[in-house]
Amino acid sequence: MADIELLPDAEFDVMRVIWAADTPISSVQVHNLSVTEKKWKPQTVLTLLTRLTKRGFLSSEKRGKERYYWPLVTHKEYLQHETGQFVQRFHKNSLSGLMSALFAGRPKDTDLAEIEAWMKEQNERSD
Repeated sequence: MADIELLPDAEFDVMRVIWAADTPISSVQVHNLSVTEKKWKPQTVLTLLTRLTKRGFLSSEKRGKERYYWPLVTHKEYLQHETGQFVQRFHKNSLSGLMSALFAGRPKDTDLAEIEAWMKEQNERSD
């Protein structure tokens, strides 16, 4: 999917259920997994699933009386896109601007160690 759109909160909540599931997952299963947290009615879940399918986030297939769904956009792809948009919009693609906002002052030593380990891992991947 070339152009990923921002997901409204309710649609993102449905996608989280689907990303966490062994796909394909039925609409009934999506409802059962989300109802405890959101108390959505089955029709609400169906509406959200239909929107996500029309927007290209999901594919679906009818099997008997049930419709099954699977993601066309991975969780990782969505988060990378969303984070990139955030950094561009609010920090003009500045890593130092993002870090300054995240830590609002001096980062903890554990934060610095995590960043250093991540940078080392990225450097090793590019070798």
